[in-house]
Amino acid sequence: MFFFRVAFPADPHAGGRAPTNAIFENLDLFWLGFSNTVRLLVITLLIALPVGVVLAGMRISPFTALRGVAIVYVEAMRNTPLTLIFFFMTFVLPRLVGPIDFDVAAILSLTLYTSAFFAEAVRSGINSVPIGQAEAARSIGLGFNQSLGSVILPQAVRSVVPPIINVTIALTKNTSVAAGFFIVVLPNVFQRLTLQYAGEAIPIFIGVALCYLIITVPLGQLGDRLEKRWRIAR
Repeated sequence: MFFFRVAFPADPHAGGRAPTNAIFENLDLFWLGFSNTVRLLVITLLIALPVGVVLAGMRISPFTALRGVAIVYVEAMRNTPLTLIFFFMTFVLPRLVGPIDFDVAAILSLTLYTSAFFAEAVRSGINSVPIGQAEAARSIGLGFNQSLGSVILPQAVRSVVPPIINVTIALTKNTSVAAGFFIVVLPNVFQRLTLQYAGEAIPIFIGVALCYLIITVPLGQLGDRLEKRWRIAR
């Protein structure tokens, strides 16, 4: 997972030549920031979503201890600034357990934070399933885990997908926090190029914003399409 900390390309205008086009002369730098943003998004999503499903199951568990642990975790993460979590993982945790790579610290931070929101999204979908479904599952002898996995979650999927897409879009934007913790993502590209091309800040901003839109707009369209396909007629 060394790919996050890649050195910036050398300044093509170090010799004093005036820049002419900040975007097209630095496509490699844009690609570096974009690809690392996507990698952070995908890796965190693959970890945080399953963790969120487990936490949601714990939130509705018949065991008080599991419910208590899940509630404390979810509320703590949702109400703690993401920047503070990054700071802890990057600077405090290494003092306690030993050196941690910056990219690992970033993934841990985003996973801890985002899994709490995934948990609430999944729990809201579970709560949308009529309680009679759970009672019917228990009446035929299914245990809690069997009822949750075979009866409740499959029905909750229709309600869960749109909020999960929304959390994923938020995660995409939250990866920008990694820019302040030694990870090369799109905001680093904006910062570097605006210093290098002082007169082209607006085109650079538009270019970085378009990179984010390339990720978030298809996700939003996917959510809308799935919501329409799975909408339950009332």
